Amino acid sequence: MLKTTPSLRVLIPALVLAMAACGDVPAAPKAASAAKSAPAAAGEGVAAATAQTIVRTLEKNYAEQGLKIKSVHATPMKDVYEVVTDSRQVVYTDAAGEYMIVGDLIRTKDGTSLTEERRAELSAIDFSKLPLNKAVKEVRGNGKDKVVVFSDPDCPFCKRLEGEFAKMTDVTIYSFLMPIPTLHPRAYQKSVQIWCQPDRTQAWTDWMRKGKNPPKVADCKNPIEDVMNLGLEYGFNGTPTMVFPNGKVQSGYAPMPQLAQLIQANQK
Repeated sequence: MLKTTPSLRVLIPALVLAMAACGDVPAAPKAASAAKSAPAAAGEGVAAATAQTIVRTLEKNYAEQGLKIKSVHATPMKDVYEVVTDSRQVVYTDAAGEYMIVGDLIRTKDGTSLTEERRAELSAIDFSKLPLNKAVKEVRGNGKDKVVVFSDPDCPFCKRLEGEFAKMTDVTIYSFLMPIPTLHPRAYQKSVQIWCQPDRTQAWTDWMRKGKNPPKVADCKNPIEDVMNLGLEYGFNGTPTMVFPNGKVQSGYAPMPQLAQLIQANQK
C-alpha cells in the first residue's frame, strides 16, 4: 500500500505491469547491498560534473528511501536527462536534478515510446545464464518452446497463468519459486515444501492448477532464498514474471491464445 506522504514509490512508481500480477517483491539484503555499491555511470554526451550533480541531488533528496542511481544519459530533448535507478526504473530530470518527470518520452513523428524501448533494453536477460537447476521443470509435449516463470505459490494470477499452461502443448516451463512474504506470509514455507517433494513438478502443478496441498515432508536444502535474491537482482517487482529465450521479460497473467502467441514470438 502506498503511503500518503511523498515517497519514492509515489514519485518513481514501480514499472507498470502490462498484465495483472501480484507485487511488490521485498528487498533482499544481498542484492540490495550489491546495488548500493555500484557507482552511477555517465552516458555518452553527459558531462561527468552534470551526472554527479544529478546523482548527488536525487540521492540526497531520497536518502530516507535509499535511492541509488545506476546511470545518467542524454536524451533527444535539450537539457533533459534520462536517469536509471538501481531498480531499473527510468525517469527524467533537469541538469541539477531539482525537477523530475515520471512517464514516457514519446517520439512524436512515429509515436514510439523511447522510455519503453529503454525499459526493454534494461530488463533484457541472458536466458543462457539463468540457473535452471533451481527451477521446477515441466515438459509438455515435445517441449520445443521454452519459457521461464518467476512465480509465488499463493499468487492468484500465478495460478491463473498455470491454468493456461495446462492447455498448452510442446512447451517447456521452468518455474522459479519466488514467494512474496509481505503479500503471502505462508508462501515461503509452501515453496520449500513443494521443492522438497519427491516429485516437485507434480507437487507444483497439483497445487497451482488443482489446489491440492502436497504431503508434509521434512525441509531440505532448497534454492528459494537464492531465487528471491535473483528476482530482486533482475528488478522483478511482482509475480508472475515471464522470461523468454530472446531475453525479453513480460510481467503478469495472459490468457490463451495470447499466451501461446507470446511464447512462440519470443523464442530465439
